[in-house]
Amino acid sequence: MNSTTRRVASIFAAALTIGSLAACSTGGSETGGAEDVVFWGSWSGDQAKQLDAQAAAFNAAQDEYEVSYVAQELVEQKLLTGLASGDVPDVVLWDRYQTSLYVSKNALAPIDEYLEQDGVDVGQFYDQAFSEMVVDGETFGLPLLVDNRSLFFNEDVLAEAGVTPPTTWDELRTAAEALTLRDGASLTRSGFALNDPGLFNIWIRQAGGQMLNDDETETAFNSPEGLEVLEFWQSLLDAGVYQVGFGEGVDAFAEGTLAMKYDGPWALSGLDATDVNYGIVQPPAGPGGDRASGMGGFGLVIPEGAKNAEGAWEFMKWWTTQPESGVEFAKISGWIPASIEAANDPYFTEDPRYAAFIETMQYAQVRPRVAGASDVEGKALIPALQKFLAGEIDAAGALAEAQALGDQILAENR
Repeated sequence: MNSTTRRVASIFAAALTIGSLAACSTGGSETGGAEDVVFWGSWSGDQAKQLDAQAAAFNAAQDEYEVSYVAQELVEQKLLTGLASGDVPDVVLWDRYQTSLYVSKNALAPIDEYLEQDGVDVGQFYDQAFSEMVVDGETFGLPLLVDNRSLFFNEDVLAEAGVTPPTTWDELRTAAEALTLRDGASLTRSGFALNDPGLFNIWIRQAGGQMLNDDETETAFNSPEGLEVLEFWQSLLDAGVYQVGFGEGVDAFAEGTLAMKYDGPWALSGLDATDVNYGIVQPPAGPGGDRASGMGGFGLVIPEGAKNAEGAWEFMKWWTTQPESGVEFAKISGWIPASIEAANDPYFTEDPRYAAFIETMQYAQVRPRVAGASDVEGKALIPALQKFLAGEIDAAGALAEAQALGDQILAENR
């Protein structure tokens, strides 16, 4: 059985198991007088069904609480509105990167008292993920799911070209050139996607640099390392490996017109539904051997004013601190648990695609959390890099422009 078949079989089996548990829990909640726990999140559609299934599994595992998931658009803004009216949920599926911002708005309740009373060892979580739940020494939630960017490649295309998955920047450039196809002036297959300048924060760490200075008061990307990143990007553009706008509006990788790309575990379920034969390896190391990737993901938080904080805590604890709960959710969702033990379950480590993500997790880093850091990327750096990729400005000019605005944004937020 290949990895894709095994994964589909596991998902099907998990869905049947959780579905049967959900059926059992319905009867129990009607007769047991369980307390309601309202669960908000931004996930909808098939993702909402995944959360419904996980809530059903918790409901079946005990008879004191009954969790129900309610999807919300713009969940953070909806939470602020609810705080003003007193209408808040008990627990929220939370983008960890938003924690420090919403703690400053008094939107989230600290959970240190719960951690202490139940003796929860926070060392069981990936430290980078847990750090995003801590603000000024207080803990405001538990990390739930983690992700990172690793290198996806089309196995058939690489085999046909006699190319092995690259492990360094130099190998990446050589492979990308060999995998690129053109029909005259038209690019018909891109060797590597260079369509997301937001990944610059990964590239600069691969080059040995950093986004901000050590005390996070100024930008640090206008540096020899930052210039080295853009010069490498330019070499790919000059070689015709990629051109701005290629594959826009379609999944070029799934269609076979893109040979390699950076992507995360959220892409697996979609690719498994296609005919593409793909593999995943760790991101290539930079010129000095530095490895880097970005880590993101979700946590669970309890809002200020939650009516059933106790029930919310029991749900959070069951899902995040019991490895089997994290693994079962992975089987229906594809997400990697923030629990180190759960993430190293054979379900992940014996699947070569997941194994690459788990290996990458060892050095993946979260983004800077200092006030204004997200705006430095979104309002200063990425627009300048987009101009660079479009040929409207050179590398040095792009970095200088981004530095000027980025430093101003940081100063305004101090």
